[in-house]
Formats: sequence, C-alpha cells, structure tokens
Amino acid sequence: MFTNDITNRFQQLETPFYYYDLNVLRNTLQACQTAANKYNFHVHYAMKANFNPKVLQAVQSYGFGADCVSGNEVKAAVEYGFGKDKVVFAGVGKSDREINYALDADIFCFNVESVQELLVINDLAAAKGKIANVAIRINPNVDAHTHHFITTGLEENKFGVNVWQLPDVADTLRNCKNLQLLGIHFHIGSQITDLETFKTLCTRVNELSEWFEQKGFNIKVLNVGGGLGVNYYSPDHDNVADFDAYFKVFSDFLNVKPNQEVHFELGRALVAQSASLIARVLYVKNGLKKNFLVLDAGMTELIRPMLYQAYHQIENLSQVAEAEKQPIKYDVVGPICESTDCFRKDVELPESFRGDLIAVRTAGAYGEVMASRYNLRDQVESVYSE
Repeated sequence: MFTNDITNRFQQLETPFYYYDLNVLRNTLQACQTAANKYNFHVHYAMKANFNPKVLQAVQSYGFGADCVSGNEVKAAVEYGFGKDKVVFAGVGKSDREINYALDADIFCFNVESVQELLVINDLAAAKGKIANVAIRINPNVDAHTHHFITTGLEENKFGVNVWQLPDVADTLRNCKNLQLLGIHFHIGSQITDLETFKTLCTRVNELSEWFEQKGFNIKVLNVGGGLGVNYYSPDHDNVADFDAYFKVFSDFLNVKPNQEVHFELGRALVAQSASLIARVLYVKNGLKKNFLVLDAGMTELIRPMLYQAYHQIENLSQVAEAEKQPIKYDVVGPICESTDCFRKDVELPESFRGDLIAVRTAGAYGEVMASRYNLRDQVESVYSE
C-alpha cells in the first residue's frame, strides 16, 4: 500500500494523521455494489463507522443508502445527498428532537427498539399529521461469536425487542394509527468472520417473518443488519471483504417472498481497509525486559486497541529495507497519560529510531470517528491519496 513516493510525502507532513487510500475505498464499494446487485439486495452504509466527508461522498456516489444512529447522522446523510427514501434511523435512545427532525426529513424508516419508542414516534408523528414507517428491531438471541463489547443480538444486550415482547409490539402497532409497519430488523454484532453465524440468523429471520405474517402484518422489508468482518492481519493481501460469499448466504438461506426486499447495513466492511493511522516515533525506551516505541499518536486518535483489545497490523515505513533483519520486539504505546494507552505489546519490527514513520493499518472503521481531545490533544487530521 505504501510506495516510496507515498512515504516520502508523509515525511513532509505533520503527524499524526489518517491516510485514506481512495482507490481501496472505491474498489471495495464497487465490489459490494456488484455483489449486492446480483441478488437485488439493498445496502445502507452504517455511518457510525466513518463519516469523513470524502468517505461519505464516495459511498453516496455508488448509490448506497444510509444507516444512521443519531439525528446528526440523519442530517449528514441528507446533506451529502443520500436519498431520503434510502435513510434509516436506528438506535436504542432516539430523542424527541432527533425523531422530529427525521419525521420532517421524511426518511425511509425508523428501526424501533422498544414498545415505548413506538408510542413516542406515534405521538410525534400524529402531532405533525404524518405516518411514520417503522421496522421492529428484534433481538434474535443469536451469538455472533465476536468480542463481547460488539455483540448486540443476545437477550442480555440493550438492543432490540426480545421475542417474548412481540405480542405487545403487535398490539401496540394495531393501536398506533400514525405508524406503518414496514419490516423487521436485526443486527447481531460486528466483525463477524464465520459466515455460519449468518445462516443461523437467516433461520431466525424466517421464523419471525412468518410470525408477523400470521398476525396479519405485511412485511415488506427484511433488514438483516450488517456485521461482516475484515482481515486485520493481512490488509494488503485481503483488502476487500468477500461480499459474494456473504450475500450468497442470505440468498441461499433467507425465505424471501415476491413482494419483499432484503436490506443490509454494512459499515466496517466498506471502509476499514481504506485508511491507516500514520504516526512518528517520539522516543525509543530500551529496558531489561521491555522495549517501548512511544508514538505521537495514542488512544485519542485510535481507541479500538484499548477499548476492544482489537488487533491492528503495525508497520515501520521508514525501515522497510531492514525488514529482513532480525526483528526487535517493542511495546508500541502512545503519549496519553493512561497506562492503557498501548496499541500492541511485543510487536516484531525492524530496529526503530526516533522520527521513524509508523503505520497502524485497517483503521478506516471506528478510528477517526472515535477520536477525542482527551489531554487537550489536537483533533487528528486527514490526508488523502488524491
């Protein structure tokens, strides 16, 4: 990914910054679009993964919809040209202000996560003389077999309506005259690499779709969420997720009636490989048992390793020619005044020196968007391939 020309360009720039390879982004979006079109599937981009302006422009240009989890994300989706008929609004805690904004914007659908939320949306829609399209987010109790912090489909998670609550949901829908049930919605977790998990989800979707049909509801949309993982260990050799295999699971195992649409909400799989965090070595600390590379980037720029114990490939761009020599193990740490500010321990790298450029790879999802100004740090900047 990093040619000599790119590395030389980095030498002239102040670090840290996020570097976006827009060619990787476009190739990924094209692959997803082609695979989805094969089955006439609808894809909404999960904006929480990355709302960098150039990323949003690229995603919108390929015709994807937007999956939003805040009122400001809904606003951004509209402003960046995502069609209102392609914007869905999810989230377990939508405020009245956010709901009113989405109603005024005439978005495609609210993904609703509780009976109380149904009642609130109904009242706010009635006050405006509008009918709100809703999909019920159902907790299918499917284990995504991923990190427990990013599992969302189990009964003990805060998200969605549990199956035993569905009779109350059905009664509420019948009594809410300003709601139109459009579909059912699921999202079981993130960074899922075992496609068998999605087969299990399909079985639950089939059962629950049939349940609603038997209760007299017309289910138009089967929204199966997202969660497709990416390869954090080999970002250059596997930088586009296998969208064909992913979508084929749903084509093979989901029972779709002629009048139904299948919708997805993909985030990480579309953007993760398109960006790297670029930093410099500030200090090399050699100890008896540990060697430390202290970078000018830390948990304020990329918090995933500290929050989720997430793995990111780390490369020394300044010592590529020395890569074949005996590596040295370093704990790669940041400058933040917290012991947890560590990207990885015992990383094997060429001997490294003050001023070396370091790349933390596969940082396009949940990287820049989760950056903070803790310790009164500068806001991290973005640099683009073109």
